[in-house]
Amino acid sequence: MSLSPRFIAFLLAFLISAFTTSFLAFVEGVTPSMLFVVCVSSFMTSFFLVLYTIEIIVYREVNKMYRTIHKLKLKDFNISRKSLIRENNPLKRLNDEIFVYVAKKQKEIEELRKLELFRREFLADVSHELKTPIFAAQGFIHTLLDGAIDDVNVRDRFLKKAAKSLDGLDALVKDLVTLSQMETGAIKMNIELVDMRHLTEDIFDRLEKIAHDRRVVLKVKPDSLPEVRVRADPQRIEQVMINLIENAIKYNNEGGKVIVHFEEEKKHFGISVRDNGPGIPPEHLTRIFERFYRVDKSRSKERGGTGLGLAIVKHILNGHGSKIAVMSKIDKGTTFSFKLEKADKPELTE
Repeated sequence: MSLSPRFIAFLLAFLISAFTTSFLAFVEGVTPSMLFVVCVSSFMTSFFLVLYTIEIIVYREVNKMYRTIHKLKLKDFNISRKSLIRENNPLKRLNDEIFVYVAKKQKEIEELRKLELFRREFLADVSHELKTPIFAAQGFIHTLLDGAIDDVNVRDRFLKKAAKSLDGLDALVKDLVTLSQMETGAIKMNIELVDMRHLTEDIFDRLEKIAHDRRVVLKVKPDSLPEVRVRADPQRIEQVMINLIENAIKYNNEGGKVIVHFEEEKKHFGISVRDNGPGIPPEHLTRIFERFYRVDKSRSKERGGTGLGLAIVKHILNGHGSKIAVMSKIDKGTTFSFKLEKADKPELTE
């Protein structure tokens, strides 16, 4: 309950005059008229003194605090001087505003700390990822320059390895540029009709050799959906599916299965890529979409990739107004799923 300064002054003045009059009533020779005069005079004097103390001294300090806030240009405060002065309890209002401001700034500080940590980790990761192929290519080329170039077999083998390292560096730089453009909004999605089933079957054909080498079976389900027409950017959504399916093959058990499943909903198609591989430990699930984050760094390096694939997948799907989800159980497999807007047939023929 907030009390106005006048009510507080009135209450205190009434109590003071009541106590004063009560004590004087026990003094001999004091007449009723004298008591009345004392009561009124003490009430008036106390009322104006208390009111002066509250409104002048307290509000003066409030004004000083407000001027300090104004000088600091803290625009987060949603209070004006007039509204503050009109408040029944300006100190409480000011305290509440300061508390909200401090809480907001504390949150911003925590976010800045996280961003700073992320920036340091990102720079360290980029430096490491760039350094590895550059040093490898340098090593092969310098070895050739030191005399190994005269040996045809060594020369061809080292040139192929140097070229492979530089191809990896090129892929890394391209992925970094793509990711940067997506985060800044420089890349716009060109939404068209895409048949996801046809696209998936085409990707299966292109990845058939990798799947065959690991004896992984590729399947599309269900058979009752011959067409899965969605509204998407063909190039970008193909990039998403290639990344998810290729990862499901590479990180699956030999002799495993990769199933792309489509589920028709009222306005969307649900799309999932499921494998029955070793799975992802729970502590890694929240971080696998971060740049350069690898669950098993040694195995990831052996199987190639820039470490940016899932980060790019996340941004592409965000650009389609969708989100990617992941579920995984150890020794049971992993499922990546997302939704895309359905495309009606009549719209496509126009």
